[in-house]
Amino acid sequence: MKQGKHIIVFTGPESTAKSAVSKQVADELGAMWVPEYAREYISALNRPYTSEDVETIARHQIEQYQQALCSNNQIIVFDTFLVITKGWFEIVYRQVPDWFLSFYNEVEIDLHLLCKPDIEWKADEVRENGHRRQELFNYYKNELETKHFNYQILEGAGEIRINTAINYIRQTINKPVNDR
Repeated sequence: MKQGKHIIVFTGPESTAKSAVSKQVADELGAMWVPEYAREYISALNRPYTSEDVETIARHQIEQYQQALCSNNQIIVFDTFLVITKGWFEIVYRQVPDWFLSFYNEVEIDLHLLCKPDIEWKADEVRENGHRRQELFNYYKNELETKHFNYQILEGAGEIRINTAINYIRQTINKPVNDR
């Protein structure tokens, strides 16, 4: 399904530099960058979000993935994706839709970059889990390991995090397909 594309996903708790690092990494690698949709969607709501809103976000993320596969870009970098959305379903609503799990279990991702909450929390109008960052990090790490997804942990701030991400991506892209 991916046909020679390299799909990279940044994941992790809120305020761990996913957006800034994923954008800079995509720019430096000449990759397609897919911005976080959930933040945009939730920011536009004039009410508390619901499970139906999370479903809307998930469907849009899947659509973004499918559109990215049709692009001419060989490297596609997602600023957050379905691991976080699955956590949202499980942790907040205690149920994950079957249609979501069907796609989630089949989607092909080359590398998940799990951002460690070792940088300063920055509150904003959308973030709500500053007190749960380590708990969420552990949830995402467990999910990546349980599903046997290829992942690496990103730590450190600024250039350290960016350069580490680029190195992990280059290592992944240069591996033979059967070694992933």
